[in-house]
Amino acid sequence: MRIGVLVPGLAAHDAVSNDTLGMTAALRRLGHEVAVFAPHARGVDEPILAPAAVGDWLRSPQDVLLYHYCVGWDFPLALFQRTRARRILRYHNITPPAFFADWSEGYVSACAEGRGQLDAYAAMNCELYLGCSPYNLEDFSVRGVDPARCALLPPFHQVEQLRGLQADAQRLPAGSPLLLMVGRLAPNKAHFALVDALAALKLQQPRAHLLSLGKLDPNLSRYGDALEARIQERGVAAETTLLQDANGAELRAAYERADALLMLSEHEGFCVPLIEAMALGTPVIARASSALPWTLGNAGLLWESTDPHLIASAVLRLRTDRELRETLRERGRARYAERFAPSVLERDLHAVLQRFDA
Repeated sequence: MRIGVLVPGLAAHDAVSNDTLGMTAALRRLGHEVAVFAPHARGVDEPILAPAAVGDWLRSPQDVLLYHYCVGWDFPLALFQRTRARRILRYHNITPPAFFADWSEGYVSACAEGRGQLDAYAAMNCELYLGCSPYNLEDFSVRGVDPARCALLPPFHQVEQLRGLQADAQRLPAGSPLLLMVGRLAPNKAHFALVDALAALKLQQPRAHLLSLGKLDPNLSRYGDALEARIQERGVAAETTLLQDANGAELRAAYERADALLMLSEHEGFCVPLIEAMALGTPVIARASSALPWTLGNAGLLWESTDPHLIASAVLRLRTDRELRETLRERGRARYAERFAPSVLERDLHAVLQRFDA
């Protein structure tokens, strides 16, 4: 099968890029001819072709155009409307603009534009809507897309590469218990709730520390300033580390040293840090929101509320209940191996594409 993969951009250590590149490699191993088209790429080895060339590259109605939909972009929308090739819409979800209303007009506009194209894609009756999670597929089921045209495939990732790294903890804080958050500094990630939970935990564990690994987009500087103010207000400046330039070895060390990955996000389309934690044996405490319950399964503690004292109590129980801690670690490793390991993803991708051979 000849497959043209279209993506808004590629960059090292980006989740959508990792999925694009991992899926591309898997498609080639399955015997398909694949080319990747993007307006720009940075830090990746894959040869990239200009998006304008994709129309000529797809020669037959039996070819496939696979678009990684994660932002608003008029070019693929128009291309999907006119192409003779079969269409796969790989949907990563787009954060609702309301999360950015207090922080960035640019983000509000970009997210609104991206989500504003959902109706048009749903109306096209694409041959396949490929969601990273059941939560993502809901955006199409509520718009009347036939479930027979939908399929679930978790994202390809670099967890195995992470597992193969030598941990480097030199720049990591020494506090204990250590609470870990992995993800960019953005309003939907609920960093304020993390800070509040740390303050509550500090009442019982004065050496508790929060380590956040993730970058702040300069366009969200107001959110960054507000987060710093919240840290000062709660009196936990000395117990909070926001590390924006962590490398893979430091990320590996953070998972090894953390008492728990604390994921209190309000909106996630999948959440790769959850499967990183599962694979590396880090217990997880998470908010039961968006895609998080499905991704985590029974491999962590899920709470509807982010009440800081509730979260602090959950951390303390993980520290004192060895049986619970080991049970969650075993469940996490098992869920990763059964549902998210690269060989499983490649098997499931092959099964999905067999629809086109029927």
